[in-house]
Amino acid sequence: MKAILCTAFGPPSDLVLADVASPAPGPSEVKIAIEAAGLNFPDVLIVQGKYQSKPPFPFSPGAEVAGTVLEVGERVTSVKPGDRVMALCTVGGFAEEVSTAEASVFKIPGGMSFEDAAAFPLTYGTTYHGLVDRGALRRGETLLVTGAGGGVGLAAVQIGVALGARVIAAAGSREKLDAAVASGASETIDYTTESLVDRIKALTSDAGADVVYEAVGGDVFDACLRGIAWGGRLLIIGFAGGRIPEIPANRLLLKGASAVGVFWGSFAARSPAANRANFERLFELVASGALAPKIGARYPLADVARAMEDMADRKIVGKAIVTTH
Repeated sequence: MKAILCTAFGPPSDLVLADVASPAPGPSEVKIAIEAAGLNFPDVLIVQGKYQSKPPFPFSPGAEVAGTVLEVGERVTSVKPGDRVMALCTVGGFAEEVSTAEASVFKIPGGMSFEDAAAFPLTYGTTYHGLVDRGALRRGETLLVTGAGGGVGLAAVQIGVALGARVIAAAGSREKLDAAVASGASETIDYTTESLVDRIKALTSDAGADVVYEAVGGDVFDACLRGIAWGGRLLIIGFAGGRIPEIPANRLLLKGASAVGVFWGSFAARSPAANRANFERLFELVASGALAPKIGARYPLADVARAMEDMADRKIVGKAIVTTH
């Protein structure tokens, strides 16, 4: 089979397309013929050695896939060959086949395409865990979403609306903000042309945002901390802007606020039953029409490096998908 390989940490341009052996499933694993895979910012980091996990070489990046079950290990009971599934795999997704743990495999809801399914598990799993388990977002609260034009940001907008929150979307271009509005955001902030703090205060009558879904870091994070409401929860999702911020503890004290880390991958591994329950609720929201991934770009397997470069340059609105056919 063909796979994208990282043989040493470096820029995406160093990745190669190679023929590799088909992965045999372990006793509790599911082997999947991949139709599509989702591209996420951690994929860009992991090939450069900048992510918290560093797989042994050579490895294929790609953490979320959708396809058809080819084979299952002897202990697997939830799926069978021929089932349409989405799955998390940490690495190995930018390939024609992958074997991954049964706990990370979910049957695709009826009517969902392989491409939409590939865009779903990491972004929506992370976001639901963040907003519900970590942020305790309540109906009627104000949710501020940064990086709102990306795959994770648009998932946060959609889930926030589905949970009954008023959603303010913040992003760096009109095109990205328009996508957020189409996903249900009530108001928008372009933080390349507007003061994020001033706009938060103006839109909330100086009260601030009850929950902040913050995936950018750097100056955007600093502004969000200043614009949080009394008792607010600032969810730390990632640092797409590059700089990992430091938190002045006095700001949390004066606002009675919390800064909350959201590491969904560890949650899913530590609490698989709770994670599966979250996905059952997410699939209910899909069936109701409340959630639908926005796919902004598609790339063939051979063009993964270009896809990563486009993501790093923030050219993609919504989710990027890698296809194998």
